[in-house]
Amino acid sequence: MSNDFYCDEALAGRTPVDVVRESADVLAFHHTRPYWPVHIVVVPKAHVPSLTDLGGHDVSILHHLLDVVREVAAEVEAQYGGCRVVTNLGRYQDSKHLHFHIGFGDPKKRDSQGA
Repeated sequence: MSNDFYCDEALAGRTPVDVVRESADVLAFHHTRPYWPVHIVVVPKAHVPSLTDLGGHDVSILHHLLDVVREVAAEVEAQYGGCRVVTNLGRYQDSKHLHFHIGFGDPKKRDSQGA
């Protein structure tokens, strides 16, 4: 298995996801292991390694992705009064597939196993 949960699991249908929004190019869904009470992930359907490595894709792929990030973030902000939008790079990026987290609330407590 690679270090790409999104291609290997979510986009392949191996791990079921609760879809928030979907287009031909982008999927937004509730995180399978949320860090915040509201935690939505937005990913391009094409494999894009990161924000700084588009993997040969044209920059227009970011426009489609950021349109969905903006729309979903606006919905969370309207409903809860605020949100955060985060992406990680390099050693901070666990899954090597560009993705944005949209979150609201204080971090959830985790047990000692990380669940």
